Amino acid sequence: MTVALMWEARAVPGRGEDLLAWARAQELPHAPLRRETLRAPQDRVLVLTWWDAPLDAELPELPEPDGELITRAVHRWRFESVAVD
Repeated sequence: MTVALMWEARAVPGRGEDLLAWARAQELPHAPLRRETLRAPQDRVLVLTWWDAPLDAELPELPEPDGELITRAVHRWRFESVAVD
């Protein structure tokens, strides 16, 4: 089974590049099948990681950044892959 973990944070206005650099520098204890980092308007950063694991598996996740870098708590979601089109 493939599980995707989604991590999304919103930077303090004007600190989007700092948050992006911070997220890209974070190392996980072991490598996922795939890792993708994206950005969006309003200084948002999204990191998706894919794992070969059950949906409820204990998997490494990116930590919460320093509170001075983000405007709110990080949002995290977990998804199970059902198809690749």
